[in-house]
Amino acid sequence: MTVTLADIQAAAARIHGHAVETPLIESPALNDRLGRRVLIKPETLQRVGAFKFRGAYNRLAQLDAAQRKSGVVAFSSGNHAQGVALAARLLGVPALIVMPADAPSVKVEATRGYGAEVRLYDRLTEDRVAIAAEIATQRGALVVPAFDDLDIIAGQGTVGLELVNQAKSLGVGLDVVVSPVGGGGLMAGVSTAVKALSPSTALVGVEPKGFDDTLRSLQAGARQTLRPTTRSLCDALESPAPGELTFPILQQNVADIAVVSDAEVAAAMRYAFSSLKLVVEPGGAVGLAALLSGKVKAWGDGTTGLVLSGGNVDPALFAEVLAGG
Repeated sequence: MTVTLADIQAAAARIHGHAVETPLIESPALNDRLGRRVLIKPETLQRVGAFKFRGAYNRLAQLDAAQRKSGVVAFSSGNHAQGVALAARLLGVPALIVMPADAPSVKVEATRGYGAEVRLYDRLTEDRVAIAAEIATQRGALVVPAFDDLDIIAGQGTVGLELVNQAKSLGVGLDVVVSPVGGGGLMAGVSTAVKALSPSTALVGVEPKGFDDTLRSLQAGARQTLRPTTRSLCDALESPAPGELTFPILQQNVADIAVVSDAEVAAAMRYAFSSLKLVVEPGGAVGLAALLSGKVKAWGDGTTGLVLSGGNVDPALFAEVLAGG
């Protein structure tokens, strides 16, 4: 089972008019600093402030009448939660989201604001997968995975579809595309679209230090599960392992994985705010962090597509990061 360009094109048709076709923007200052042309795909401007709405809407739009009545359950630290909550509201589907009690308050509040019921859990002592499964069984609801689902992957792939087509409309070919990697749904979808439309483009994923499970899995040739002992600034990318469906796609498509520290991510967030005039959450800024820290080599003449995957950062944390400069 895998995702094809046709699946992603079908997803694009499904979400058209509901999701935002985010623009492709360019910063001369960033180009000058890096010595390469960078075309930025700011999913910070997407509905719910992150790319996750794309996959959630694509998945929920395909529910039959009985499934829509029974509702959906999801588990997420924030962006998938909001994506499912909004998609459910737009489609008239009841939604319950299982969220960690220490998730950024802005994400919890937004999820509730979209009309979803929220069940908080302790990520150190409780199992969110088990909680979601129990609730789904009780209610006859459908569990909507955050990344390991073909329709979710296809929906996220519309980011790559738009990125390549928008670059082509500018008369530009992409030598490399840089994107965050958590469970792999975004990169699996983006890489599928990019490789189908521009086979010579290299795909580089970026993970936070301590949560480099995709890098280790690619090096080992099999999925590796981490048992982290610390937290990352990038709460959205704290997946302990790539997905069963996403990993084979990443194996086939990804050329390299860069790993960035919390300090490098914080510096990228400050740069995005001060120079790009964009608010980017930690997990969404890892690609920019990798570029600014020189961890992404150039392919061809170095023309780079950069995905900024989300902008839902807790205000207090954001103020702390900005003050840390």
